Amino acid sequence: MPIAAIEALPIHGAIKPEFAIISSLGRHIVGQYVLVRIRDQEGRVGLGEASVTSVWSGETQAGAIALIRQEFEPIVVGADPFDLEWITHRMDKAAFGNSFAKGAVEMALLDLQGQILGVPVYKLLGGKPPEDPGIRLKFVVGAVESALAAQRAKRMVDLGWKSIKVKVGRDPQADVERLKAVRDAIGPDTWLSVDANGGYTVDQAVWAACHFEKLNVMLFEQPTRRGDHEAMAEVRRRSGIPIMADESVFTPADALAVIRHRAADVMSLYPGKHGGIRATQQIAKIAEAAGIPCTIGSNLEREVATAAMAHVTVCTANLQCERFPGDLIGPVYYEEPLTAAPLQYQADRLWAPVGAGLGVSVESVEKQG
Repeated sequence: MPIAAIEALPIHGAIKPEFAIISSLGRHIVGQYVLVRIRDQEGRVGLGEASVTSVWSGETQAGAIALIRQEFEPIVVGADPFDLEWITHRMDKAAFGNSFAKGAVEMALLDLQGQILGVPVYKLLGGKPPEDPGIRLKFVVGAVESALAAQRAKRMVDLGWKSIKVKVGRDPQADVERLKAVRDAIGPDTWLSVDANGGYTVDQAVWAACHFEKLNVMLFEQPTRRGDHEAMAEVRRRSGIPIMADESVFTPADALAVIRHRAADVMSLYPGKHGGIRATQQIAKIAEAAGIPCTIGSNLEREVATAAMAHVTVCTANLQCERFPGDLIGPVYYEEPLTAAPLQYQADRLWAPVGAGLGVSVESVEKQG
């Protein structure tokens, strides 16, 4: 049952105004995405999704579409959808980087495999059916004015969210004031973390960490710029808060570098960043061998990629979301759904779909384009 066709289609999503994300990387108000469809000769269609943000991965919507059509289509069309290792190897030789585009193709191939076999993707990857209480998540509050941040955080806690992440990394003094306001609003028992997106210098991060620690912040995500493992290692040595690497870990080589430098206590992983679900599992295994727990991150993906991330979470032992809540929250932020049926959220929990493949379908993308 060879692959008959691959499509790459532009989609976008407007974030609810009250949830707009502001971070040290800028404002995230409208998300740009690429929907990938891979069809076999029997008419089955596998879905994938790339979240393309140039400031994050260097990828753009137009560039990802062109790459898939020009470079990946000749590799994929005519191949067996189960030849995933061979296809991945060929894509890596055809294009450097472009992890979100590659990850979207892999998602679609795994979705197609699952449909052919009649099993969910988590079963393909050696997992078991998702059980209560689902995947534990945290809600992300942008680097907005303190009172507004506190209002948004309290609203979500009142709706049943037990974990909050606040964006920092723009102005250390203002960041501390924002965290004080949020902590006062959500109370002493709500799990609280911060994410600087690499926005601090070492001295700024150490100063901020000292103040965050007094507010019972549980995790400090990517305090210093990506790639400077020495800087993050110094922050870790001088901070009383566990450090999580996010932008610093795109590839297995990145993970090894973070481990060698003792730069992080936790790693944030997700398929788009690593070029696929299987690569996410590979990095989780590398971290596990070094005794470093991981959690599932996010680039505010829509429902297709969020479903894929839910599947990898439930079948990867070292994605420890009960200890370090995950970020599978993209669908919560958008005004309009992408898939025909919503994902199963209940307050701060998400369940992986149980249908064949990824377990999601998209009826039309015209209104999304």
